[in-house]
Amino acid sequence: TLVPLAAAPHSPDAVRTVESLAGTPVQQVCIGSCTNSSFRDLMTVAAVLRGRRVHPGVSLTISPGSRQVLGMIAANGALADLVGAGARILESTCGPCIGMGQAPPTGGTSLRTFNRNFKGRSGTKDANVYLVSPETAAASAVAGFIADPRDLGAAPAVKPPRAFLVDDGMILPPAADPATVEIVRGPNIQPLPEGKPLPENLEGEVLLKVGDDITTDHIMPAGAKVLPLRSNIPAIAEFVFAAVDPEFPARAKRAGTGFVVGGRNYGQGSSREHAALAPMYLGVRAVIAKSFARIHAANLVNFGILPLTFAREEDYDRVAQGKRVRLDLADLDLGSASLQVGAESIPLKHSLAPRDLEIVRAGGALAFVKARKAQP
Repeated sequence: TLVPLAAAPHSPDAVRTVESLAGTPVQQVCIGSCTNSSFRDLMTVAAVLRGRRVHPGVSLTISPGSRQVLGMIAANGALADLVGAGARILESTCGPCIGMGQAPPTGGTSLRTFNRNFKGRSGTKDANVYLVSPETAAASAVAGFIADPRDLGAAPAVKPPRAFLVDDGMILPPAADPATVEIVRGPNIQPLPEGKPLPENLEGEVLLKVGDDITTDHIMPAGAKVLPLRSNIPAIAEFVFAAVDPEFPARAKRAGTGFVVGGRNYGQGSSREHAALAPMYLGVRAVIAKSFARIHAANLVNFGILPLTFAREEDYDRVAQGKRVRLDLADLDLGSASLQVGAESIPLKHSLAPRDLEIVRAGGALAFVKARKAQP
């Protein structure tokens, strides 16, 4: 009963059968990046495209999952099959997935074997991005519309190699004496900011209140304008919540410290560490939400931001943006805390492990490791 599926715009959970979408015109197909870009994936695509041509109305790009995968398909001839069919070969990077090139045409439809299709993430705000398998992507690239790969016959049989290429020749090993290593920083590379230890209680402003399903793209946008600043946290922090509230960075800096309140599934999306690192730099000490996406909650801990959830979801409505509040953390070891909003006390909870609490209290993972290293 398992059939080819696709995620329709604009969320990975908007799942539909490929059969129900068949015939939808497509202008772009992108295969690869960190997802669906293994040796087997690209060999499957090459087998589908062998002897066929990409539809003249479609731009097909391939981003191999690694330099080693690229080397293997180049050695066995599959790369020639891809190029011969009309595919364009990109670097082994995130590339189109985060809007770094290959933005779809205005109002266009793009099929991608990536893992995220949030609105505007591709670099084109009104594009319709579908997430599909490599087989569906290849079949659709040939057809010019969303096509069920089963219409091409039996699935290609990809025989695994006797051994996978391993080439670590360009990896620099750790220095024998790290103290002698000079870190060369240009003007756009700044030292990594460190978090501050967590006090017993926190006071500050609710800097921002957001709804459900806030993504890491909402928190820390990607794209050609922002990504060159990844090594410059003070500069990239100016774009935190840019799509939600462009005034957030200035407001956070004026306040000095504060909190973010969110709905359900806060922080879904790519596990982008900058979505925790940049808010930490701006003074966010805790995020209080109805629920968290698991990986983002872990990233918040790693950068010294306390992730807390409402013990009663309805209390979300009792906390307003701009309100001055106080966090009582005396019972943090017991899995609870309380939020003082005026004369009201709102119960909060968390499910952090003891080590997670140690990390947050230290100010983040870097500060935690440094403190451990300094101990006799």
